[in-house]
Amino acid sequence: MTQPAALAARWRSLPALHAALDGRLVVSCQPVDQGPLDDDEIVARLALAALAGGAAGLRIEGAARVARVRARTAAPLIAIVKRDLPGWPVRITPLLEDVQALLAAGADVIALDATQRARPCALAALLAAVHAGGALAMADASCLEDGLAARDLGFDIIGSTLSGYTGGPVPHEPDLALVAQLAQAGCRVMAEGRLHTPALARAAREAGAWAVTVGSAITRTELLSGWFAQALAGSDAAS
Repeated sequence: MTQPAALAARWRSLPALHAALDGRLVVSCQPVDQGPLDDDEIVARLALAALAGGAAGLRIEGAARVARVRARTAAPLIAIVKRDLPGWPVRITPLLEDVQALLAAGADVIALDATQRARPCALAALLAAVHAGGALAMADASCLEDGLAARDLGFDIIGSTLSGYTGGPVPHEPDLALVAQLAQAGCRVMAEGRLHTPALARAAREAGAWAVTVGSAITRTELLSGWFAQALAGSDAAS
């Protein structure tokens, strides 16, 4: 039997990835930091559970976790590294060493912070490293300007991932307007961010998303429990 690691490269072309993910769900398996589910083996099992439920792809943080998931599935993997670097606002795959580690772990797509903020390594250099390693590149954008600049730079996928997360209060609703704007501009759009219900995921697809990534509403039990607990705490039904 062909091992999953040997199949990883089959998604590293746009036609192949398009066939796998067009109109489909990607699940982001990123537990709450330092929470009860923040464990490599648990992340791998969350990934397999998401695939069993119908997800077509996965978004995984950290090279070690990417490698662990890669060893268990040939499904398309979108990979990132999160870092908190003093003096730099970008957190998602900010360094060349992050790109190299994710390539070695078997990532099919590597996502990069594509905002217009100060960064320790030029975005063009990171993009070149992703493509040189044979993977596809996804731009995590915060606005239309980010997305269009990333598209023009040569990114394969543009995500709405960072909309609402670059300053000020985080909105409650997903940025479907940005999804629509990017799609109308001809981008291959990954809708991501605050898509907390199946109805919102469907709305993102209808707004023009190529594929949809959902994370917190599926893999962050603490947040889900909090939503229900808060709803009950605010109810007077039992009074």
